[in-house]
Amino acid sequence: MTAALMLGAGFGLGLAAIAFGLAPARPPLAAVLAALTRPPQPAAGQPADEGGWAARAGRPFAAVLAGLGLPGDRVRSDLAVLGRPPGRLLAEQATAAITGLLLPTATTAILALGGVSLGWQLPAAASVILGAAGFMLPDLSVRAEAARRRDDFRHALSAFLDLVVISLAGGAGIEQALTSASAVGTGPAFSRLRGALEAARVTRQPPWSHLAALGQALGVAEMGELAASITLAGTEGAKVKTSLAAKAATLRAHQLAAAETQAQAATERMSLPLVLLFAGFLLLIGFPAIVHVLTGL
Repeated sequence: MTAALMLGAGFGLGLAAIAFGLAPARPPLAAVLAALTRPPQPAAGQPADEGGWAARAGRPFAAVLAGLGLPGDRVRSDLAVLGRPPGRLLAEQATAAITGLLLPTATTAILALGGVSLGWQLPAAASVILGAAGFMLPDLSVRAEAARRRDDFRHALSAFLDLVVISLAGGAGIEQALTSASAVGTGPAFSRLRGALEAARVTRQPPWSHLAALGQALGVAEMGELAASITLAGTEGAKVKTSLAAKAATLRAHQLAAAETQAQAATERMSLPLVLLFAGFLLLIGFPAIVHVLTGL
């Protein structure tokens, strides 16, 4: 029965893959125009990250999942932070889901060879649960890693603002200060900033518009606030040195508060094993007395 279910599921997936291959979903016109007008990315010259064996094994199924409209806008924003193509995530999700689907069947077959029969209900339910969990696991991993990368970007942004303020205090213009500050730092965040400023220079557009687009693509609201302040300096001639210094101080204060919150949460998590250990110790001491009382009744 289990083999028939797996064969039917495989046949259905094959028919779905053929259907999506013959009639792929058409991308919306807005997405096509955005891709044509998108500024060049800083990592365009670097080789594409194809991922590990899971991404390579699930690459044939990535087109099928993409035809279903996956991944969503939120996941695409997380992938933009990490600099990963959506196809890699879809391939990893397909590999994890197929592994979760086949693992209970393989376990049931091995037990059947040993003379142990589990029926078909338990393996079928386990296949569905593990398949769904395997499909969601890469998505959750991407979200957690993107959240850490956004925190790192905010740390780098505060340092970038301090460098911009120093350049402005030295008499540099706003565009020169942005370029000089981005050239000093290293790491993925400063690479993104340099890429946005270079794209603005190549396309002969104001740098603040590309910084705002970068903040929107990465999901970092502080970049939008920075772009708004720089826009006032570039278009209205406003003095933004004090404003940028205040924003840098605010970013550091938020990061310090977040670090303290994480430290307190870690302290609370560390107290739980101690409580369990103390409860086990009390149970070990009191167990002989409880047994003696119960046997004496």
